[in-house]
Amino acid sequence: MPDFKSPIAHGPVSAPDGVVRVEDETATAKIVVRAGSDSSAAADLSVPFGQSRLRADGTLVCGTRPDEWTLFAAVDRAAEVAASVDTEGFVSVVDITHGRAMMRVSGPKATAVLAKVCNIDLADDMTPDGAVFSGSVANVTCDLLRSDRAGDPSYLISCERSFGNYLFAALVDASTEFGAGLPAGLSIH
Repeated sequence: MPDFKSPIAHGPVSAPDGVVRVEDETATAKIVVRAGSDSSAAADLSVPFGQSRLRADGTLVCGTRPDEWTLFAAVDRAAEVAASVDTEGFVSVVDITHGRAMMRVSGPKATAVLAKVCNIDLADDMTPDGAVFSGSVANVTCDLLRSDRAGDPSYLISCERSFGNYLFAALVDASTEFGAGLPAGLSIH
């Protein structure tokens, strides 16, 4: 695989007290599988729409839409993960690794940061750990996954690659209220 270049121009940003952290996770394999409900691929993936599951091999399987899954893994495993899907029947497998940016917002104030730029109800009963959903974040259409870390809320946010740097900047800007510093040269204004 050629060298991976993220569209996000800045490294991780966090508040000094650790209440929020925004980091680039674009260098993650992203494989989209669309499969008819009666296919072997659908039976194997078996994660309902709106939910996620971590496989024993480290692949995160997300029920992104009805009869559609997104698989996340280490970037060097993209071809392996794509090849692992049974393509018999009505099935398509597309590697979108280089076409999507992805970032993570995590920490005790992660939900408050997203609430500033997102109109989705992020209450625990609506979007619990493992929830997969889509929505507008800072006016960018995104797929989101709540994937808590060490008991703190954590969200993976994926968008079209061309919006990656803007969305990262918008999330960092929303984090400044909670003590995160805005790096020089990073701006949405």
